[in-house]
Amino acid sequence: MKKYNPTSPSRRQLTGINYRSVLTAAEPFKPLTRKIRANSGRNNRGVITMRHQGSGNRKLYREVDFVQKKINVPARVKTIEYDPYRTAFIALVLYKDGDRRYVLAPKDLKVGDQIVVSESAPLKTGNRLKIKNIPVGYFVHNVEIRSGGGGRLARSAGSYAEVLAHDGGLTDLRMSSKEIRKVSSESWASVGQVSNPDWNLVNIGKAGRSRWLGIRPTVRGSAMNPVDHPYGGGEGAQLRGTKRPKTIWGKVTGGHKTRHKRKWSNKWIIQRRPKVR
Repeated sequence: MKKYNPTSPSRRQLTGINYRSVLTAAEPFKPLTRKIRANSGRNNRGVITMRHQGSGNRKLYREVDFVQKKINVPARVKTIEYDPYRTAFIALVLYKDGDRRYVLAPKDLKVGDQIVVSESAPLKTGNRLKIKNIPVGYFVHNVEIRSGGGGRLARSAGSYAEVLAHDGGLTDLRMSSKEIRKVSSESWASVGQVSNPDWNLVNIGKAGRSRWLGIRPTVRGSAMNPVDHPYGGGEGAQLRGTKRPKTIWGKVTGGHKTRHKRKWSNKWIIQRRPKVR
């Protein structure tokens, strides 16, 4: 982690990732980038439908290959790079046929390492295999839910899925959130944990840094008028005044489940992640 000198009250607690010790390129590979228009939480009519979103710094989107369809074609890692659209680092790999792609960089992947997508690939960090060929106890990331559908699970910084068991064409995985779920054993997954595991230890430190990230301020409901929020009004600091916690639109939030009872993926979840007390 990178710490800053307390030259001001806002920088006293400020921390960040020490990119110099990990990243090897300052500029992205231009053919694999494109501009995405920032809507700042607005819909096609310009109406704000998602609050607390601003423009933030300008950024280019890196086209990351989550499918990795080049089977049995070895690739060598050219650079480890920063991606402004995700928490994990990405790696630019050069395939033996001359093609270049961005892939998610697992932890401890280095420039010059060779990776391959193959059913018989060695169990080495960065290699991609079918889950049925990965022994119990290994950490995997960028896991497909259906074979050929591209990685969907364990893609953010520091996340992983631990292989628990293989049975009847299905594999049990324990996610980093401690949720246990099943996926098809024919699905593909990459060996290792996603890079940048210290991301969740970053202290934003000051309001300006949140604005750089495109996050606008949040006003407390108790600081509003009664017409604007269920908690509004009163002289000075007041109690909430409602029996249950509510949103700005009066909807109850405390302990209210937001997941649909008949969501299609419920049958694949064996054990939900534990509640945070």
